[in-house]
Amino acid sequence: MILLGACAGWSLITAAAHDGRPEGVLLAVLAVAAGHAVGRVSGALLPVAAPSVGAAAGLALAVALPGLSAGPRDAGPLGHAGGTAALLTMATGAACCAAWATPVPELRLVLWLPAVGIVPAGAVLGSVAGCVASAAVLLFSLAAGSVSRRGVGLLGLALTAAPAAGAAWALAADVVPGGLARVLEGRLGAYRVALWQDALRLAGRNRGLGVGPGRFGELGGTDAQPLSADGRPHSALLQLAAEQGVVGVLLCVAAFCWVLHALWRSPRSTPIALTAGAALTALAVFASVSDALSFTTVTVGAGLLAGWATARPWARDGAEPRP
Repeated sequence: MILLGACAGWSLITAAAHDGRPEGVLLAVLAVAAGHAVGRVSGALLPVAAPSVGAAAGLALAVALPGLSAGPRDAGPLGHAGGTAALLTMATGAACCAAWATPVPELRLVLWLPAVGIVPAGAVLGSVAGCVASAAVLLFSLAAGSVSRRGVGLLGLALTAAPAAGAAWALAADVVPGGLARVLEGRLGAYRVALWQDALRLAGRNRGLGVGPGRFGELGGTDAQPLSADGRPHSALLQLAAEQGVVGVLLCVAAFCWVLHALWRSPRSTPIALTAGAALTALAVFASVSDALSFTTVTVGAGLLAGWATARPWARDGAEPRP
């Protein structure tokens, strides 16, 4: 609550300093808080059914995402790829958490089927990133059944998210060697990298308070580097750096670290904690290189998944048999 309050408060401070529009940040904070609260309550009362329903809802939203979002549908090469991949990944994580939550072996086998089915669904929807990330979460969840020390696994997940953020920052700063830079730009899109460079330029000029929430669309862009259709740099960290300064970036990183710490202290079994950590780490990677966190459905889903994985099952007084 302190971290979420600090994120909301800092967005208001930076908005007041530069006449910004903090509504987007406030909505994201509210969505995460509401999702987490609902996840804790539903996960305590229905530790198997709640994530199962959430997985089905996530897959349905991934299919219907272009119709539910207000942004432009043809904003290539960015589009809605980040949001779709994030929803598919969190749906896979929720399905795996539901499978690990049941003590009945036969039911667990049945609950694994939705998680397996979401992986090819990503390919059908044209989301290669979602297909790969869902498969990675599924395999990691299966392997988590034989892990006894969750702290090592969560630390490994944290170290996995760091290179993605570092690569985006390095590309924006133009410090990546030429050959590797061309390969990464070919995968990510030169247009996207140009937006990151623009965001880093604004961040360098306004390190303290940034330019204000929601103002990248007004101040970013040059003749050589046009803005994206939705006025975002399509990288959560670079957008925070440009609009809210260094403090905004630190608060975002602290929130992710808190989630991993909460999973480490969670009363749920180790496979559930590691599965949720893997899905949320994949979300952090997507957020570093796309606009995944711009969709309210994604931020609510992140809160739900964290809530389910940290809930204390009510019927068992917090004691859950470890699979």
